Amino acid sequence: MTAPIGIGVRGRLLLAQTLVLVTGGITTWAVASLVGPPLFREHLHRAGVAHDSSEQFHAEQAYHHATALSIAVAITVAALTAFVVTAYLSRRLQHSIAEISAAATSVAEGNYDIRVASPQLGEEFDELATAFNRMAARLQSVESTRRQLFGDLAHEIRTPVAVLEAYLEAVEDGVKTLDPQTVAMLREQTGRLVRFSADAAALAQAEEGHAAITPGWLDAEELLSAVSTGVADRYAAKNVALTTQVAAPGRLWGDRQRLAQVLGNLLDNALRHTPAGGHVTLAAARAGSQLVFTVADDGEGIDAWHLPHIFERFYRADSARDRQRGGSGIGLAIAKALTEAHGGHINVASNGPGQGTTFTVTVPIQPPVAARGTDQREAAPTSS
Repeated sequence: MTAPIGIGVRGRLLLAQTLVLVTGGITTWAVASLVGPPLFREHLHRAGVAHDSSEQFHAEQAYHHATALSIAVAITVAALTAFVVTAYLSRRLQHSIAEISAAATSVAEGNYDIRVASPQLGEEFDELATAFNRMAARLQSVESTRRQLFGDLAHEIRTPVAVLEAYLEAVEDGVKTLDPQTVAMLREQTGRLVRFSADAAALAQAEEGHAAITPGWLDAEELLSAVSTGVADRYAAKNVALTTQVAAPGRLWGDRQRLAQVLGNLLDNALRHTPAGGHVTLAAARAGSQLVFTVADDGEGIDAWHLPHIFERFYRADSARDRQRGGSGIGLAIAKALTEAHGGHINVASNGPGQGTTFTVTVPIQPPVAARGTDQREAAPTSS
């Protein structure tokens, strides 16, 4: 069934103008016919014109003709003016709407780089154009991120899969045997895939925001001790010293597991970029109503132009070396997402290559206002 064709913008404007003109003409004619003659006749009598005289008759006829002519001329001029104005405005409106419609169609087809010009038809239309351009820019950014993400995912998975395929073919062809060295290599590559899968899942969960956070009161000193203990063996194996410094941080409202994951990712990153014989410091200190964790190393350092991109997914200052060392490229993105889910922020600073790197994680000590009442009720029984 074919849908009925609706009236366009120009037709609606013309119809509206016609209704206004017809209403105005009828009102003017009614006032001129009902109110005008008695007033005109009264003034004739005051001027000395006799009642029912020929002078009064001709004067009233002249009044009626002049009134009808005036109303006809006024309505005609108003109609022409309304038509011209309506045609001009409707043309501009149709042009602007057609431009936005065509742009929306292009966006729907995947052309996110299109933008529309401001129609200069008032604040509302300018805001519409601005909102559309902002939406298109956002979609373009999302699409760019999506393409980069899939490209990075494919690139990250390709290397271990290619190694596995090469080794399995070599075993099938009899070039290699499943000796301990070959098995160790296969396990290493499958381990990289497992770690990458876990990191990707962790990033997706972390970027969900507060849904990934289960906060509660925790001891910051105990948290640092547990995190440093968890990485101690890897640091010792590489001969990198790890020092923990605690400046009376006390208790902290947060998700212990997620904060441990943040600090663990930062310590793993520091270990990858610190050569044997180097030193890494894990510290915590109060700063007003916030707790500041720092992970500082004296390793490779970072060029200044890399710093703004460090927390982007799959970004590496040196892609080749980091892939050889097995980093997934999303550990810092996970740390950023989890830190922001706690209502905090994370920063990085480096004086350049060879000057080391310092990561700073700042999170609020107290829970949000909405959670304080619940926390106080939960803590009440322990105080008795």
